Amino acid sequence: MKIVVTGANGFTGQHATQYLANKGFDVYALSRGEARLAKHNQIHYHTCELTNVSSVDAIIHQIQPDWIIHIAAMSKPDECNNERENCLLHNVQATIHLGEAAIKHQARFIYFSTDFIFGENGPHGEEDIPGPLNFYGESKLQAENWVKQNMPHAVIVRPVFIYGPELPGSRPSFIQWVQKQLMQEKSIKVVNDQKRTPTYVYDICQGLETIIVENHQGIFHLAGAEIITPYEMAVEVANCLSLNVHLIEAVDSNSFPEPVIRAKQSGLKIERAREVLNYKPHSFAEGVRKSFLADQLIKK
Repeated sequence: MKIVVTGANGFTGQHATQYLANKGFDVYALSRGEARLAKHNQIHYHTCELTNVSSVDAIIHQIQPDWIIHIAAMSKPDECNNERENCLLHNVQATIHLGEAAIKHQARFIYFSTDFIFGENGPHGEEDIPGPLNFYGESKLQAENWVKQNMPHAVIVRPVFIYGPELPGSRPSFIQWVQKQLMQEKSIKVVNDQKRTPTYVYDICQGLETIIVENHQGIFHLAGAEIITPYEMAVEVANCLSLNVHLIEAVDSNSFPEPVIRAKQSGLKIERAREVLNYKPHSFAEGVRKSFLADQLIKK
């Protein structure tokens, strides 16, 4: 089975690409620039500009994939707010190009969305009414709506606050940032008034595998089960690694003035994924422990 993964040089894309390749799928990794992926016989890397419709159609025509997993996105809310035209180009138009190519070449389609399509009063279920609080969320919702209207058999996956092992060449996730600051004996301020359901990246990967193998469609929330704040996450990292928890100061979000609004009470409900996909996410503590254990093995 041939699977295309976009955004393959990014944090989630790298993990998804390597996970699926290790499961025996032929993975065609699409991203910009040189590959930042470990070499693997099942991974075939291609550069592709997703905002260029002819480039997208040419590569999908060449590969003839069974599935396209569209992870690539302009995902920093502040940048999306400041560069709105560019945001729409990367988050909406690129999705349309890939979706149209998937329809043309009869490939199944998985679109990676976000909890940012919702507003307050989380955690949210799959069918809750969207209400994005910032332009990033609006752009992802626009892309979702196009997929729903034009690809009735597609899959929409929504994760939250993804973390996991730091692969070579990828950006570290939040937990590695906390680790590095505390190991240098630096004090950090972390917000304690925003609630999320943080997602261990390998839980997402396992969910994707099930969706593909069992040929599912529809919307799935692939997130963690616990509703916790970034401050509580940072404390768990410190406890896991026996670092100085007193270096972590709990603050409210007003301590970090930002140009965009972020929900205080966010997160996603995962009952449908549990029921349909037999989705069993790790606890945050276990996900953190496994992430740093994997980090140690990767660096050896």
